[in-house]
Amino acid sequence: MSTKPAAKSAVKKAAAKPAAKSAAKSAKPAKASPKAAAKAAKIESAFGMDPNDVLNDLRMSDKAVPLYEHVKRFIAETVEPMSEKYFKLGEGRVGADRWTYAPGQLELLNGAKEKAKKEGLWNFFLPDAETGEGLSNLDYAFIAAELGKNPLASETMNCSAPDTGNMEVLERVGTPAQKKQWLEPLLNGEIRSAYAMTEVHHASSDAKNVATSAVLKGNHWVINGEKHYISGAGSPRCKILITMVRTSPNAAPHKQQSMILVPKDTPGVKIVGPMHVFSEDHAPHGHMHIIFDNVKVPKENMLLGEGRGFEISQVRLGPGRIHHCMRSIGAAEKALDMMVGRGLSREAFGKKLLWLGGNIEHVSRARIEIEAMRLMVLKAAKAMDVLGNKEARIWVHMVKAMVPEKVCQIIDQAIQMHGALGVSQHPPLAKMYAQQRTLRLADGPDEVHHLVVGRNEARMYEGREEDSSMPVVFRS
Repeated sequence: MSTKPAAKSAVKKAAAKPAAKSAAKSAKPAKASPKAAAKAAKIESAFGMDPNDVLNDLRMSDKAVPLYEHVKRFIAETVEPMSEKYFKLGEGRVGADRWTYAPGQLELLNGAKEKAKKEGLWNFFLPDAETGEGLSNLDYAFIAAELGKNPLASETMNCSAPDTGNMEVLERVGTPAQKKQWLEPLLNGEIRSAYAMTEVHHASSDAKNVATSAVLKGNHWVINGEKHYISGAGSPRCKILITMVRTSPNAAPHKQQSMILVPKDTPGVKIVGPMHVFSEDHAPHGHMHIIFDNVKVPKENMLLGEGRGFEISQVRLGPGRIHHCMRSIGAAEKALDMMVGRGLSREAFGKKLLWLGGNIEHVSRARIEIEAMRLMVLKAAKAMDVLGNKEARIWVHMVKAMVPEKVCQIIDQAIQMHGALGVSQHPPLAKMYAQQRTLRLADGPDEVHHLVVGRNEARMYEGREEDSSMPVVFRS
């Protein structure tokens, strides 16, 4: 089955590509002209006021505009009505039934997915690649903001986490056999996946602390360890776990970890149960607590090579983190729409709610914050296109620190405008808030991102003769 209608077979081309010799090299976009312009301008993740800086051109490409408009129509005409029916079918399920799909749910979802495929709305997320639209990160940022307005839009178009990051890893560094077995069905939307990194007993926001061990015995890796909050592993459609393990404890700190493909049904993979998020188990997707008890996988399941886990993370974490922020812009827009709609539809003390207290200021601040976040996310996406994932990491850390916090505040004000109804099960605001609050921990807590950004700022002063305590307003 082709992943793009009446066009090239993306899966076939992905399977035919050889494994990358270097993940960092593979992560660089294929197009050289923007990078050449950036190099000529001596841009190295610095922050300047040059109006000719290529990083400041945040326009969507002409080729992506029709696709963007098509996505918006598809969400309104297909995804929204499907979602309403889908969630209604899943209401009231208890016990073990929560970890399966209600009769009719998958039929609805798969029907929308097939329609999206036929209309060419499929696999947008992978930049400059043959396995999808080949959009730039910048173009995808505009589209992802629309996907973020509906909880099923991303999956309907095969752009949902954690599959996006996992597919990017497999496309960039997988062997032909790994791509055939796992990337092909993922690109076709036939299975789901999970990324197993976070550990129960270690502060794994510092990946050097990952302690789940993998020891090579003969032709197999034997894995032992315990992880939790493994998102997506509860779904019966989840078939593969990309698992971060420690393979080389005596190597340099950044050469100790590796990533290994572990099929979920491998003997010894024990799913203890779901971890809750704000008292929700998010079944059937779930965030699972998993024990790896002498799990044996073939040595060929190693990704890229032993000790190259950090190298692979340069491929995965940049796009994955920014995709969350892109979708969060859409969530903020939806919350603002609901805030204004509620404020204009209810009256108290002789006035519309919108004009009571500081409500109109909250609306103003929300719009200002959304536009500021949008520009930041677009610039981070452009930096990834121009500089590459590794060199653009400061921009990614900036938006990851900024966006979930600000979106939380906007959703909180929308909840306040709705009164008690805002925290109920009826509008989506409570779930939206929980998701955004969780993103302040997912892919690294706020503090880690501020540390990276602040450390970079401090290092920009190293070697300067002037007093670094003095403020610097402009930089060239």
